[in-house]
Amino acid sequence: MISVLVTGATTPIGERLVRSLVADTRVAHVLAVGHEPEDRALPFSHGRRLTYLQVDLSRSRRVRQLLFGPARDLGVEVIVHLAQHRAVHMRGSKVHAENVEAMRSLLDLGDRHPTIRRLVLKSYAEVYRVSLDLPVHVTEDHPLNLHPGAPQYVRDRVEADLTACARMGLADLEIVVLRCAEALGPGTGSQLFDYLDAPVCFRPAGFDPMVNIATIADIVDALERATHGSGEGVFNVPGYDTLPLSECIRLWGKLGIPAPSSVIRELYRLRHLVVGSDFSYGLNRRRMHYGLVLDGSRARSVLGYAPSHPVDWPRGGPVYRR
Repeated sequence: MISVLVTGATTPIGERLVRSLVADTRVAHVLAVGHEPEDRALPFSHGRRLTYLQVDLSRSRRVRQLLFGPARDLGVEVIVHLAQHRAVHMRGSKVHAENVEAMRSLLDLGDRHPTIRRLVLKSYAEVYRVSLDLPVHVTEDHPLNLHPGAPQYVRDRVEADLTACARMGLADLEIVVLRCAEALGPGTGSQLFDYLDAPVCFRPAGFDPMVNIATIADIVDALERATHGSGEGVFNVPGYDTLPLSECIRLWGKLGIPAPSSVIRELYRLRHLVVGSDFSYGLNRRRMHYGLVLDGSRARSVLGYAPSHPVDWPRGGPVYRR
């Protein structure tokens, strides 16, 4: 039996993962970490196999105290790192510390830890570069978005991903990077969910890209398989549903209107200013033109992961499957 440390435990994915690990007879104890105070971190409660702690992972001293205090006392062997800032429009050094420096601290300290042997990073499909001259169906060796003008949201995720990848084979710690498809749901940081959470969805005229969408259940399944696995590497984690953007809008029960890109950018900028929505057309522009679908062959052959939970579309009906 193993003990597992889960960061970002109060996010929808983190909460679902913690619940699943606590119910897993192969897990001796779960150390759940989040931003919320302990008395407000419902539904977590201290029990025989679950401990919840409020920790600011952006501070390296707090990470050290966590790993060489409670984590060592509980014999934690595996870290599952989910904690990253989900707001697209937030930027600055504090956000970078949460997105990147926390990951670097976990790697540095975990490699010198007496019990920790494995770290699983939940990364994102957004790290991949999307353009007209690149394939839509991407494998793990697809180019990453290293453009210096990319939004901090993307640059931080690419940096965290590459920081983990650069340590593979150089550290005693086993490192696994899961580049996950977007989990469609509230509170997940999903740009597509925020995009669909409006009466009208504007999309680029003349384009109808293919999108691949995951559910929280499938992301948690992949994280669990990586937690109990061995070895290291990078794995794409696709979702079950692959369909055109226009079909996605229809199944969500919304009205889709084609419009010029310049108009769409301004409309969603105004929407953010007026109602505080998080969707950024600038961040998603290329994916809304050309699309991106993850190839999950490697995760299937090594981790035994294959998406099996379709999105619960409000309007139902047939969708395109991978």
